[in-house]
Amino acid sequence: MSVPTPPRTIHIGLAGLGNVGAGVFKNLMQNGDLIRQRTGADIRVKRVVVRDLQRPRDVVVPEAMLSTQWQDLIADEEIQVVVELIGGTTTAYDLVCAALRAKKIVVTGNKALLAERGQELFALAEQCGVPIYFEAAVAGGIPIIQVLQEGLVGNRILSIHGIINGTCNYILTRMSQASLSYEDALREAQEKGYAEADPTLDVSGWDAAHKAIILASLSYGFWIPTPCVHVEGVDKIDIVDFKFAKRLGYTIKLLSVIRADEQGLVEVRTQPTLVPLSHVLANVSGSFNAVLVNGDIVGETLFYGRGAGQDPTSSSVISDLCEAAAVLVYGARHSGFVPHGLYGKSKPIEDTVSHYYLRLTVDDVPGVLAQVSTVLGQRNIGISSMIQPEDLEDTSGSTSLVLMLHDASLGDMLKALDALCSLACVRGKPSWMRVETLQG
Repeated sequence: MSVPTPPRTIHIGLAGLGNVGAGVFKNLMQNGDLIRQRTGADIRVKRVVVRDLQRPRDVVVPEAMLSTQWQDLIADEEIQVVVELIGGTTTAYDLVCAALRAKKIVVTGNKALLAERGQELFALAEQCGVPIYFEAAVAGGIPIIQVLQEGLVGNRILSIHGIINGTCNYILTRMSQASLSYEDALREAQEKGYAEADPTLDVSGWDAAHKAIILASLSYGFWIPTPCVHVEGVDKIDIVDFKFAKRLGYTIKLLSVIRADEQGLVEVRTQPTLVPLSHVLANVSGSFNAVLVNGDIVGETLFYGRGAGQDPTSSSVISDLCEAAAVLVYGARHSGFVPHGLYGKSKPIEDTVSHYYLRLTVDDVPGVLAQVSTVLGQRNIGISSMIQPEDLEDTSGSTSLVLMLHDASLGDMLKALDALCSLACVRGKPSWMRVETLQG
């Protein structure tokens, strides 16, 4: 009978003890025995860097472990893995670069850092011969990074459709199900802890867009430039659009869409989108996330779970720590991002094509539809259906005109919108959204 090999101790340095950092510390202690049995490694936090030593925290950390200088993690030769959970793209970048140069494995949940500076960081990781792990950067506790890197490695990724921001999904769910205004739904999300005091990064769409850039870059083998990504937020959606969408058989979701065309040009966009009520993504509610991946071999696969929160996100960080431990105990892995030459160009966003939903407030007079149709026709945009619900008309001499439009490029659509705004019969700014023709 063989004697079990004693677990090897892996010392980690933890930068950031906020919500996720506290969860990592707590859950490593709670499930340490399980992790040792499964990995052959005893993963121990040796030092924790925080901004304020006096700030009350959810976990008790021995005072001797605390520091306010991230450089202490680099200087400590026993620390083999640095976990970056401080956020931002400046200090975090300096910390990650220093860790890589010191030959320390990096684990991060920083989607903004990777989306904006990932190309530089992964090149440095390759040069230094140490990996970066980043499962927690996208979709909280859903292991979507591992799926793309390992589970679907033999597939060409045809498309990804993702609801990957829990704050926006909660807001849109409440607007849809409880008929709340955007402002009231946001206030409720903040009260329940689903939205930050300053929700700009979430409601602008950029949090989801950063995650989409990471998923697209993994799927297509080159780092997607941020300027090539189309982003719109949820803060301009009116409750009336949910009513019209429902009549048409849709609901509204902040959807990230990633796909390559026949020429290998890759489009990446995040925007409020009409999704068919019959499709599974329409039923992803509250703060939950879902990622629908379509591979050429596997077909469609759906990954669903909580996209944020202390425990789900710390679960992903701990998964990466176990991967890092495997590298240290059993041997080398790749740097975390493997470029390849099958793709390599982003599709100009104005060339991306989809159906559209368009709501206009117009004068309630004859000839309006003819004027609108002419403007659209001049841009080769066809109308597939129209509704003009009498029960939503006001008494000010105007009415709502809701159109579902055939496939059109974004460039043509934007030109048409400018022309429509110049019509004397159109009041205010049009409300418009893309429509995804997903099969239920």
